[in-house]
Amino acid sequence: MFCCRFFVIIKIMTEKINAKTVIAYWRKSAQLNFETAEFLFKGKKYRDCLFFCHLTLEKTLKGLAVQHTKTHAPHVHSLDALSLKTGVVFSAEQTNNLKIISTFDIRARYDNEKMDFYKKCTEEYAQKYLAITQKLYLWLTEQYPKE
Repeated sequence: MFCCRFFVIIKIMTEKINAKTVIAYWRKSAQLNFETAEFLFKGKKYRDCLFFCHLTLEKTLKGLAVQHTKTHAPHVHSLDALSLKTGVVFSAEQTNNLKIISTFDIRARYDNEKMDFYKKCTEEYAQKYLAITQKLYLWLTEQYPKE
């Protein structure tokens, strides 16, 4: 049964899609996530703010990946890996920032691993990466074709 489900999932994920609808979904979701990141920052929830910064860029990159490939976005969370699927040329600085922001997607199993990240989440650190996220987000949205 697992084998059959696996092949059905593979078939669905490789089928051609209504790219315009899927891209609109990723774009709207990214916009809402960025608004949430700003709200969380104002509420001094810095680690959550940074997580939503990651989500904002992940979803924006997934929309661009769909735009470029006309297939579903890959099921990965690495911003660096997603950037390679977009057809967009990134500067070294942008790539480095994507790698750093990827670390905000905490999937650690143990609390002590999470605590290492939480200790970095000061107001200054969150403010810095919220600004970097905003800059990347605005630049990435300019990479979509004009409607």
